[in-house]
Amino acid sequence: MAQALTHSAAPPAGKQIDWAPLALVPALALAALPFVGSAPTWVTLTAAGLAMGMIIFVIASGLTLIFGLMDVLNFGHGVFIALGAFVAVSVMGALPEWSNAESLAQNLGALGAAMLVAMLVAGILGAIFERVLVRVVYGQHLKQILITMGGMVVGEELIKVFWGPQQIPLPLPPSLRGSVFLGDAAIEKYRLMAVVVGLIVFAALVLILNRTKLGLLIRAGVQDREMVESLGYRIRRLFVGVFIAGSALAGLGGVMWGLYQQNVIPQMGAQVNVLIFIVIIIGGLGSTAGCFLGALLVGLLANYTGFLVPKIALFSNILLMVAILLWRPQGVYPVTNK
Repeated sequence: MAQALTHSAAPPAGKQIDWAPLALVPALALAALPFVGSAPTWVTLTAAGLAMGMIIFVIASGLTLIFGLMDVLNFGHGVFIALGAFVAVSVMGALPEWSNAESLAQNLGALGAAMLVAMLVAGILGAIFERVLVRVVYGQHLKQILITMGGMVVGEELIKVFWGPQQIPLPLPPSLRGSVFLGDAAIEKYRLMAVVVGLIVFAALVLILNRTKLGLLIRAGVQDREMVESLGYRIRRLFVGVFIAGSALAGLGGVMWGLYQQNVIPQMGAQVNVLIFIVIIIGGLGSTAGCFLGALLVGLLANYTGFLVPKIALFSNILLMVAILLWRPQGVYPVTNK
């Protein structure tokens, strides 16, 4: 273990990449093309599906990070999502000159401020949540489920106290409304931004976890906590930091999801919780790469089925999860195989 801490976090030289799951996204997209029929419509649906998948990934990445590195089933993850969205409502409402301006720079400034404040507030709540509720049930999954679900219910009620129980609009800034055209295909501007944000989050997570000493320490602490602590590192602080980071990512995802829906309600986190768990089960519990791939598959399938067979869209993600688990019972990228 001591030698592991002195080496790079790069994967072993002989480690082979499992390419089969990576083919699922293009395979699904190409399989949908003949059913959609129109190439421009297919491009629009594919772009919308990828953008939706990126937003779902940002939301789910915090939960998969917490479970993969801390072995904590946080069913209260939804409260951080809702909190991030409501914080965005307040921040953007406090910056009307920027939020309602026609300038792209001002709009991005207002949106960036909303995202940063949402991440900060969600991270602070995450620290309190971990200290008060989660810390007493480490290693006890059933109790984790029960106590974190209770925490989410309490969190939703507190949101109602501060913002009220009613639905609140969260409109897009003017420069992010509308679409750009690729030939005859229309792609919404906000969806393009969502893809960029999702890629940045994914790249940052992969870089930190696999190419930094911090990521190496966290992964080593998961495997052999006592040994890492004997070398003078405080793993508990690292794990608390992971929980805070996961909560902050949920807050960021809440901002993006709220803008995607263009309205927010206190129950929005609970409503998206099922979708989040589907994604992390498809990807392999605790796998960041699997979460990314699972989110893209869910986003694409939801858009294709919503266009082709709306009635199936309601449970298409369940069918996708069942199909993936029949192929790979531990998900597309199980952590045990990394």
